[in-house]
Amino acid sequence: MKNELLISNVGRETRVAVLEGGLLRGYYVERGADRGQVGNIYLGRVTRVLPGIQAAFVEVGLPRAAFLYGGDVRQTPRTAPEGMKLPEGEKVDARRPIQETLFEGQKVVVQVAKDPIGTKGARITGYLSLPGRFLVFLPGVDHVGVSRRIADDEERERLRRMIESERRENEGYIVRTACEGRDAAALREDMEYLRRLWGHIQGRVDEAEGGTLIHEDLELGIRAIRDLMTDETEQVVVDDPNLFQRVRDFAQQFLPRLAPRVHLHEGIEPLFDQPAVETGLGRLMGRQVWLKSGGYIVIDQSEALVAIDVNSGRFVGSSTLEETTLQVNLEAVREIAHQLQLRDIGGIIVIDFIDMTDASHREEVYRALVDELAHDRARTTVLPISEFGLVEMTRKRVREDLVRYLSEPCLYCGGRGYTKSRATLCYEVLNALRRVALKQPSDWIEVRCHPEVAHLLVDAEQESLQEIEGRYGFRTHVEPVADIHIERFDVRACAPGEVPG
Repeated sequence: MKNELLISNVGRETRVAVLEGGLLRGYYVERGADRGQVGNIYLGRVTRVLPGIQAAFVEVGLPRAAFLYGGDVRQTPRTAPEGMKLPEGEKVDARRPIQETLFEGQKVVVQVAKDPIGTKGARITGYLSLPGRFLVFLPGVDHVGVSRRIADDEERERLRRMIESERRENEGYIVRTACEGRDAAALREDMEYLRRLWGHIQGRVDEAEGGTLIHEDLELGIRAIRDLMTDETEQVVVDDPNLFQRVRDFAQQFLPRLAPRVHLHEGIEPLFDQPAVETGLGRLMGRQVWLKSGGYIVIDQSEALVAIDVNSGRFVGSSTLEETTLQVNLEAVREIAHQLQLRDIGGIIVIDFIDMTDASHREEVYRALVDELAHDRARTTVLPISEFGLVEMTRKRVREDLVRYLSEPCLYCGGRGYTKSRATLCYEVLNALRRVALKQPSDWIEVRCHPEVAHLLVDAEQESLQEIEGRYGFRTHVEPVADIHIERFDVRACAPGEVPG
């Protein structure tokens, strides 16, 4: 299957598109003004310790203080601030209560694990990790892990033995998926690069003040080569000459065998102006995503969770209702897994499949979902389908999902996704007329409102308006205002002798 990476840079925005078989499978955006902090390492200063929730706030130089859970504090000796002493020979241990582990004013080396999301500050950890091409380096941790996506047991054991034979004391490593099939020389080269990087970081820590950025992760274009380029990638196309040079230099240093596949885009048309990208982005931003069969899924995102609803739509099948339902659900599984990755949706996710009475069909849909999510680079946990046809799952979230990043709350509806109906607004106006008439008796009351509300008020609701006028003894002047928000209106009593209009 043809696999391409497209990297575009315009101004301060960099975009990366992953195409597989002519379909958009991944889309990433980074803007200089709000570049993500995940992976950045800071020398932070503890500003507040919260024993009640076993956490602490740490100032790292971001707009909001970062949040550090007690379980994410490195289990290493710490120096208490001036004026506070620990018992002789005793070490501060993260397994102890956080108030005995951290102190206000203490300097700590931390790494951002989750970007600030909404009103929450960044989540940080004291357990650092430095990703390379084939390995993730865990300084000070005695651990060797292998990516769960390397399925072959013999290959996993071979890689583990190679790492164990090469690693030093107080070094931990996680073997990345890209390491599968590599020899000891490739791993050794990656190890040396990561050790040099860690030495550079340690040198900066010794010189820095609290609340200082120590190490910033690679820019998006380079990260795409490091994390997304594989043997299956046929070509990488970059449309900016300067970025192309940096990408090619990185590939030549760390992926010399794949470096010839990196090309500079020389066409006249913009790199992303091609059907695969445009169609994929159109589906990405939509709330409703159609399936080939005629069914569709609806994706609704809230602060607490994401709800995905599966509907049969125009698809009527050709055999029994149960077979039709199974077919739509299985097709929806593939699209749901695709949309979760494409939109980078994380957190709690609830999927409402079409009801299936056959238990074997529910199991088949569940297994299909687990298999599709096995290819996801983010960690997922999926519970079996409930009796209500619901699947509860979680997907690791480290930054705001792509739709939220590319959009902002609607200035018209305030982010609700809907406005009050015209009928509802008419009755709000009528109630407002009653209140004004009681407080400020007048011969005339003026109403200024949206033209659509005004039309309904003097047409369909004319009888109701006349009834209120007769009861309270006033006449109404309705003034349509074209540039007013449809939910806004103004009702005022005219002064004695004043005739509106």
